[in-house]
Order: sequence, then structure tokens, then C-alpha cells
Amino acid sequence: MDQSATASLGFAPPVPLPLAVDFRGGRLTSDGGWSWVAEADAALGLTAALAAVLPDHRRRRGRHTRLELLRQRLYQIAAGYEDQNDATALRRDPLLKLVCGRLPESDPDLASQPTLSRWENAFSARDCYRLAEALGAVYLRERERDGVPTHIVLDLDSTDDPTHGEQEGSAYHGYYRQHMYHPLLVFDGETGQFITAILRPGAAHAGHGALAVLKRLVRRLRQRWPRVSIEVRADAGFAKPEIYAWCEQERIAYTIGLVTNARLEALAAPLVADALAHHAAADGAKVRLLAEDVYQADSWPHERRVIIKAEVLAKGTNTRFVVTTRNDPPAALYAWYADRGETENWIKDLKLGCFGDRLSCHRFLANQVRLLLHGAAYVLLDTLRRWLVRAGTARMTLETLRLRLIKIGGRVRQLATRVHLRLASSHPGEPLWHRLATREDRL
Repeated sequence: MDQSATASLGFAPPVPLPLAVDFRGGRLTSDGGWSWVAEADAALGLTAALAAVLPDHRRRRGRHTRLELLRQRLYQIAAGYEDQNDATALRRDPLLKLVCGRLPESDPDLASQPTLSRWENAFSARDCYRLAEALGAVYLRERERDGVPTHIVLDLDSTDDPTHGEQEGSAYHGYYRQHMYHPLLVFDGETGQFITAILRPGAAHAGHGALAVLKRLVRRLRQRWPRVSIEVRADAGFAKPEIYAWCEQERIAYTIGLVTNARLEALAAPLVADALAHHAAADGAKVRLLAEDVYQADSWPHERRVIIKAEVLAKGTNTRFVVTTRNDPPAALYAWYADRGETENWIKDLKLGCFGDRLSCHRFLANQVRLLLHGAAYVLLDTLRRWLVRAGTARMTLETLRLRLIKIGGRVRQLATRVHLRLASSHPGEPLWHRLATREDRL
């Protein structure tokens, strides 16, 4: 049923004439930028690759193909509609129909919310694995677009996703002090590209399952690029002896934070004393010193190189420790390690720009599917952002990208020879459209 009101709404703007508003504008779209989302999808082959590995569990073959359902879901997320609930209204949007493969006026409407929900909740654990594999394959193809890479940095991180009610896998996490899920995320540390995401129960340790994920990723990377060098970068949540040992065995460089303990603090004591002396001599100015040493925890079979940072601020001293196989000087090494903070911005984009924390299903497996689908939406929007950066536009968050590029109203008309989209004349995002349309690598 059409949800448009039959009566007009009245407003009194500061002009002589009143304003009457209704929802009977006809074949209009609120998201003219879906055209670019579909172009990014076509360039990546994303939805085609994902749909190809997903079986159709529906007993009755409906009028919506897997590819159409997948496109509808991802394109809605990209435009800011994180819930399937929005599909019931959006199924008639003429531009969404067009980019999903249907003519805006003469073809049937897209899927409703119940159809999308049933389809999404029918995924099995094996389907999730296939989906993750296909998403990883898209990353591999896109990563080598400008040539086979010689070096890959895998940035590992975890994040919190608050849960509500009796969701499967929900558990209280002492550090975050909330009931939550604890996803594991992997990005390309040099390009910021999304690689994969694994949903874990709320009480899982930050490094839980990281080694298994690393083994699969490294195997895929080396199968694709036998000569590539691989490096791992992560915070102290991933400081696990089995990760060090495996990386050393596989000749994979690593730089991982260490949790402070009494022995490490004793190791850092001389550097802290020097930093305090410099702080006093500099009349209380901030001082940061870096050094290196060797350290062997009780669970380690041998000593490893550790970088020590001693920092003195007005509020006190701050020490940090990083274990690494790299041979850079301490200052350069720690600066490189600190660059992993950019991963937090990518996670923020995934959560805020692509609603990656909208994991509100009761079933744990259904939420894993959601996490991957929202990751796929991230890939679409991030591709558009990369295109714009190459065309000379300053990098922006995915929220800003959506507001400036996608959220633009327009009228859609299906003619005999073409479909015509007429956009708002006063939209400030028009220059972005011209930059994308004239970019060098556009087919």
C-alpha cells in the first residue's frame, strides 16, 4: 500500500503565500546518486560476484532474483537506509528500480521488507563463508588494478557493537562495560580497503580467532601474488605468542603493541628518567623519547625486539611498548606503528557511514551476514571516494560523501529510447558529478 498521505500539509513560511506539502510528486527519487553507486558496483563486479556464490534457499521461486535482492539491499545501505524496513517504501523508487535492473515504470516493483528479511535470514554458515571469500576476491582484483602489489600490510583491529535483549552471542565485556558483540576487522593498511569482518561473541578476547583469519588471508594473498611480502600491524589486543611464532615461521613481519607489565616498566625506567629530566629542563614542555631493547616474556621461546616510548606530559608519564621484527630506528618504527590509528577512522566509516554496527537480529549468524553486507556497502562507497580523490577532491568521510553525492532529489522519466533523470538544479554536489563523469579511468 502506498504510504503517501491523501491530504496536504500546511506550513506558513516568511513570505506572503502559504506552503502546501504532499507526497504525490510522482516518479521522483530522493537519491539521484544511486547512479554512481551502480557504476562503482559494475566496475568492481561486486554484487555479481557475491550473488554468484549464494544459493537460493527459497522453496518458491519469486520474481526477485538473488542479484536483484542483493543489489537492492546494498544500494539501500549505501544511500543511508540501514534497515530492511525501508524497502517497503523504497521498492517503488524509480531510480532504485533502474539500478537494480528494472525499468522504472513498466517493470514490477522491487522486493518488500518481508522478502528481504526472509532471504537474509536463510543464509547458512557455509553461505557466510562463501560470501566472505567472494568479498575477499573482489579486494584482490581491485588491489592489483594498478599492478601486482609487492607489499601488503594487514591492519587488524576489533570494535564494540552494543547488543540489546537476548541476542545470540551477546555477552558482557569488562573493558567496554556493556553487553555487546566484538567483531574482528581487517583492512589493507596501505590503501584502507576493506578485506573482511568476522563477528564474535561479546566476551571474546580482542585477538580471538585472529590467527585463523591470518592463515586464510595469507594463503589467498600468496596464491594470488607468490612474491608479495606481507606484514601485520595490530594493537596490544593481538599480542599473542602464537601470532608471533606463526608470523616468524611464515616470514611475515609484524609490529604489535604490548600490554604493560612490571618487567616492561622496569625495562623502560632509565628512559622514563631521561624523559623526566628533559621535561624539567624544558620548563614543563611535553617530552617524548624512544628507545629499543630486547625482551622475553615467560611464554616466549626467545628474546624479541621491543620499542619503548616514554612520554612526559603535564598530567604525568606515559609509556608504551611495541614488539616488532622490523629493523627501522625506534622513532620511525613507532611513527609507522602509530599510523595504524587510521584504521580506527576506517572502522568509524564502516559503523557511521555504512551502519556496520546495525546488528540487531536475534540470530548470531544473521548478524554475521549483516556485517558482511554492510562491509560490501563500504566497498562501494569507498570506491566512489577513491575515484573522487584521484580526480582532485579532498578525502571526505563516507557520511559526507553520501550527503554530497547521493542524497540529491530528481525526477525519473521512462521514455521510448532512454530513461531520463532530471536532478535538482541547486544541489551543491553537482561539481562532484562532473569530476566523476570526466575521470580518466571511466569506461
